Amino acid sequence: MTGAAGSAGTAGAGGPGPEGAGSAGAAGPGPAGALDGLRVLDLTQVMAGPFCTMLLADLGADVIKIENPAAGDQTRRSWGYAVHGEDSRAFLALNRNKRSVVLDLKAANDLASFRRLVETADVVVENFRPGVTARLGVDYATLAELNPRLIYASVSGFGQTGPYADRPGYDLIAQAMSGVMSITGTPGGEPVKSGLPVGDLGAGLFCAFGIVSAVHARERTGVGQYVETSLFEAALAMSVWESTEYWATGTVPQPLGSANRMSAPYQALRTKDGHLTLGANNERLWQRLCTALEVTDLLTDERFLTNTDRMAHRDELAGVLEERLAAATTDEWVALLLEAGVPAGPIRDYAYVLDEDPHVQARGMVQEIDHPVEGKVRVLGSPVRLSGTPASIRRHPPLLGEHTAEVLGE
Repeated sequence: MTGAAGSAGTAGAGGPGPEGAGSAGAAGPGPAGALDGLRVLDLTQVMAGPFCTMLLADLGADVIKIENPAAGDQTRRSWGYAVHGEDSRAFLALNRNKRSVVLDLKAANDLASFRRLVETADVVVENFRPGVTARLGVDYATLAELNPRLIYASVSGFGQTGPYADRPGYDLIAQAMSGVMSITGTPGGEPVKSGLPVGDLGAGLFCAFGIVSAVHARERTGVGQYVETSLFEAALAMSVWESTEYWATGTVPQPLGSANRMSAPYQALRTKDGHLTLGANNERLWQRLCTALEVTDLLTDERFLTNTDRMAHRDELAGVLEERLAAATTDEWVALLLEAGVPAGPIRDYAYVLDEDPHVQARGMVQEIDHPVEGKVRVLGSPVRLSGTPASIRRHPPLLGEHTAEVLGE
């Protein structure tokens, strides 16, 4: 969701950034983050924008979250699950490593304070609806006059131009209008959205990628630029197989359940006690699968001779394989298939993934933050691994306005 109109640990010592800006730095022992010294002013709220700026913050950027003093980010109060304090767990999940400053951009004094911050910043990120920043006087054209090196990024529902530009931005709507919901779910079933908010999170990822690219370009040119993406375009950009199928065949892609558009068998299949997933998406793996399952007669079955044949008879193939898989449990089959060199895995729920999975634990994908109100809070770790300048969790998600005096006094 994009923004509506309107308004763990100890921080590291501040230091001058590449433009003379203050930087939060990386607290404690270990190397500084890859983006240490990059100051980001975060005018975003809810999901897409905060996810983008959290990615930058995890890699060392000094992200200063500018919030309306009346309520702050919408997710603080009205989203997710609040446990002890007023801030919801939804807010905590997307705003670690940031500092919070309260400014009413409709008030002349606060707007002047924000513009002074812009003079020290490298990046501004916003996710208001198109036109709002110009009315507030914080649009790219205005701020670039104050700081020509500024990189200014916008995330919206449908982009800054085009016939849908003024529509509100929600992940559900972006999934529906980009085609994602038309291919999600089971054949003949009701429209289903993706279980993950691919429009929101995809837009956040693309925006972070665009910002880092613009920072790199500024090293050559010496000037900043405008970066833009949207929920709609993020969802559409991920439709690589679906667009390929349509352009290659002229047939409108349909829901396939767990199956893959480009290969078979590559899907979830029923076993004696549940389901497993397997990927036999080339001839070598197909032969290994048939050998491991002791169904080598399928290798000469005319319905399944090539990948094209197997896709054309996907449902029949699934039925034949499930007849064989009904003889043993999911765990037994997964062990056998992995031993045979066939990619396979069980379907896990989040209770197992977050609490029990030994790989998740070994990779550090669940972290704990010490929060001044909530106490110990578990969050997902960063999936980005840099050997020399690693991502880290340095600050708890900020209380509303927690760093106003600190930042404005720097």
